[in-house]
Amino acid sequence: MSKNILDTHVCLGYDFLMKQPESLQEAIVYFVDPERAFRYAVQLRWPDARINCPRCGAEKHSFVKTRRLWFCYGCKKQFTLKVGTIFEDSALGMDKWMAAFWMICNCKNGISSYELARAIKVTQKSAWFMLHRIREAMMVGSITKMGGKGPVEVDETFVGPNPRTMHKDRRARQLSAYGRRPKAIVMGMLDRESRQVRARVVPNVKRETLQDAILQQIDKGATVYTDAYPSYDTLAAQEYIHATVNHVSEYVRGQVHTQGIENFWSLLKRGLKGTYVAVEPFHLDRYVSEQVFRFNNRATKDNPLNDGDRFALAMSQVAGKRLTYAELTGKGTDSLHS
Repeated sequence: MSKNILDTHVCLGYDFLMKQPESLQEAIVYFVDPERAFRYAVQLRWPDARINCPRCGAEKHSFVKTRRLWFCYGCKKQFTLKVGTIFEDSALGMDKWMAAFWMICNCKNGISSYELARAIKVTQKSAWFMLHRIREAMMVGSITKMGGKGPVEVDETFVGPNPRTMHKDRRARQLSAYGRRPKAIVMGMLDRESRQVRARVVPNVKRETLQDAILQQIDKGATVYTDAYPSYDTLAAQEYIHATVNHVSEYVRGQVHTQGIENFWSLLKRGLKGTYVAVEPFHLDRYVSEQVFRFNNRATKDNPLNDGDRFALAMSQVAGKRLTYAELTGKGTDSLHS
């Protein structure tokens, strides 16, 4: 016998009358019911069915079924599923949020804000804000270092306009404003054993910057493969087994190459150039995290994930993260651009 959802603050019963979605068409049908979308999101946020107040942490509360919110007996305040997540203060329904999550998690080259706006019938401005909040949820860190069981490929790439294709006046303005080529720098590492990538924007390609990132992310004693860029030339002195490949004369020498991380760069730039077209440097980290999420959770022989698995994983990461419009656009005191 099925149970009513959240009739008590002690335990919850979740009964899904339909098969959980594995495709976009199934997801749209599944989440069109607000009650089913609500139950699904509650299960992902509190998988152990122990709901606690996001403000004070108290577990004693009552559920107002008609409004889908809880009243906390600890802080005497109401809270909803969205409080304490990237959904907080959003007036959009969970059906639109879940459709947006599904598309950005499973479209290999991403989805533009204009396309999302047309698909779920919101404004382009709202879709742009939604996508950045979803990217915020996709961003995850790890305290575990790479290189414990296999070699690690390390490389960096430049993201930005090509000065050779600019009008000479614009090129002159860019060089005058930046004092250099107006490109952002992304550094990445690929663990060949786990096939996992870590990447982030770095301020420059100086030896101190790149080697500090390697020391933070890769175990000492690990094998590191890079190109012949001089900033990597003292890795052996840092207790790494370091081998390089000089791209002037060769790209592969036995097991020594950086083709794996280069593959990730091609996927990243395909999305940036083909889907998003123009990305501001101060937003680039989130776009990189979006591609890292899809790459690290792609379907492989050892890890046969499907679209529904990627969607559920991303949805399970929404709690404890918040991104306001003021932070995103730099229009408030909590700006990220300072």
